[in-house]
This record gives sequence, C-alpha cells and structure tokens, in this order.
Amino acid sequence: MINQTIKVAILGFGNVGQAFAKLLNEKRTEIMKEYGCDVKVVAVSTGSRGCLVNENGIDLEKACNDMINFHKFDENSKDFSNLNSMEIAEIVDYDVIMELTPLKIFSGQPAIDHIKTALNRQKHAISANKGPIAWSYKSLRNLAEKQGVLFYFETTVMDGTPVFNLVDETLKMCRVTEVKGILNSTTNFVLEELAKGKKYDDVIEEGKARGFVEADPSMDIEGWDAAAKTAALLNVLMDADITPYDVERKGIEDITYEQIMDAERKGNTIKLLCYGGIENGKVVGRVSPQEFPKGSLLAGITGTSSVVTITTDLMGTISIVEHDPEIEQTAYGVFSDLIRVIYNMKNKREN
Repeated sequence: MINQTIKVAILGFGNVGQAFAKLLNEKRTEIMKEYGCDVKVVAVSTGSRGCLVNENGIDLEKACNDMINFHKFDENSKDFSNLNSMEIAEIVDYDVIMELTPLKIFSGQPAIDHIKTALNRQKHAISANKGPIAWSYKSLRNLAEKQGVLFYFETTVMDGTPVFNLVDETLKMCRVTEVKGILNSTTNFVLEELAKGKKYDDVIEEGKARGFVEADPSMDIEGWDAAAKTAALLNVLMDADITPYDVERKGIEDITYEQIMDAERKGNTIKLLCYGGIENGKVVGRVSPQEFPKGSLLAGITGTSSVVTITTDLMGTISIVEHDPEIEQTAYGVFSDLIRVIYNMKNKREN
C-alpha cells in the first residue's frame, strides 16, 4: 500500500547520478513494500547536457540510456527543460534535493547555495559533494535543524561506507578525539607505481589512461582532496568548523623513488595520511606523507581502497576499511541517505 510519494530532484547526472538512478529503479518496488513509499525523480540537471523536469516522474531508464548513447538528454523529450540547477532548487516541487554536482574544491560553490536554497524551502538535502561539508557544514547543519528537515552526506568521504552513520547511529554519547585515514586513491596509485621505479610523468599518464588520475591531478597530488575530506570529517565528527585552508597540507609532489626505497629498507611504506586531533584544546587537521610499518593497517591500504580510524572516549578506537570500491558503492551512499530520509518521514507520519 502506497501511503506517500517522495519527489526527488537530482542536481548533477554524471557517473554517480546515473548509477544512483539505476539502483533506484532496481529497488523502487522493494521501497514501496518496505516503507509504503513511492519515490519519483521529478528533476535532473546537468551543467551542459540538458535538464529534465516532470512532476509526475522522469523515465530514469531513458535518461540513463540517452546519456550513454548520446551524452546528453533528448531535446525532443516532453520532459526537456531549460532550467538550470539553481532554478530547479528554487522553483521545482520536490521533497528531497540531491547535490551531485562536481566539486569546486576552493569554495564549495554553487553546491552550498543549492543546499541552502533547498533547506530554506524546508526540503530535505542529500550531498555527495564534499564541498558543502568542508566549507560550510555548521551553517548548513544549523539551518536544517532550524527548518526541521534532514541533511545527509554519507558519500562525501568514503563512498557508501557508513562513517558518519556509524558515529551518528551507533556511537551514542561517544566523543571523537582523533581521526586518521588513508582517503585518496590517486596518491595510493602514484606511490605504488613510483615504488616500481617508474617515472612520475609516466605514472600520471598511465593513471589517466586507467581512470585512476584526473585530467588535472594537482588536487590529489598536492593534497587538496585529502584536505577537503579531512575538513569534512573533523567538521562533522569533532565540530571543528574549519575549511580545507585550515588543514595543514603537504602532498606527495616531492616524494622521490629514493625516499620510497629508504622507507622500504626500514620496513616501511609511505602513504598520504589524513589526521585530525585535539591540540591545546583546539581541533587541528593535517595532511602529509608518513611512513607506516609494513604489516600495519594503514600500510596495507592500496589501490582504490581506503580506511578511516576513529578514536573515541568511550568506545576506544574503531577502523573501517573500504575495499576497492566501484561507482556502485558511491551510488549506494546516496541511496542509503535517501532510505534514512524515507525511514524518518515514515516514522514521523506514523507518530
């Protein structure tokens, strides 16, 4: 029995958005059965490949197929629209907005304004974009609380791995005192290939060809991506209220084969470490290459795998490892946030 229809607006329809759309199609009947709720995507925006709007629900299968076959939406479709992402956030009738646009690492915009607009309209918000969490988390969290709506962002640091959910849902009354992690797969790949004696430029080109490395690798290599993830973790888990600029940052751009071999002779491996802790009563964040003994947990994180270690006052230290994620795991993070929204709305409706 369908007791409620939830309308979703998706801003950004790249690999994550398309993978989410496929997952939602697969699970739609199961959601109806479990929660008495039908989910309809009523708007999808892209930066340059068109926009779709239909208050009765967009055909997600066609939308995905058009992207695969034509790399844009069908301009002859009845759902095709000239609205941009901000206009969708401002005027479309939706219950939940999903912020899946590309990261602008030095500002978090326009994603922050997309989410702020939705929250001001008393709409729930889900973000896979780490920018808003790294740059404006506290103000967005406070706005969501003021408006009585939900704001979730599980995908922002470790794809679909339940990091924020873990602390929020299962570590009640625990205070997080330290966070450490290996969270950037590009630097993992580069360091592993350099250790084989390959030249830096060759490694970068190979990484681009294999999809490990972005067209502009500097955000990863110089530690900016890791700094943004560190800021996001500390803002949420330790109430830090910092930005990536506040994270002391050193990337792997100066790491040489000789340094890697020197670490090897000592039985160590070099990794780019994300760290946050309390020093002199203040939360501080750092990103820097560090040596770890071979056989240790952090040294064993390779390829696209990642790990975060959370230390708390009551539960001690807990580590979560994500093994070789694919785009489906990132999409699941968005999907799991949507299920949390649906679950909370169901409970509110029944109570």
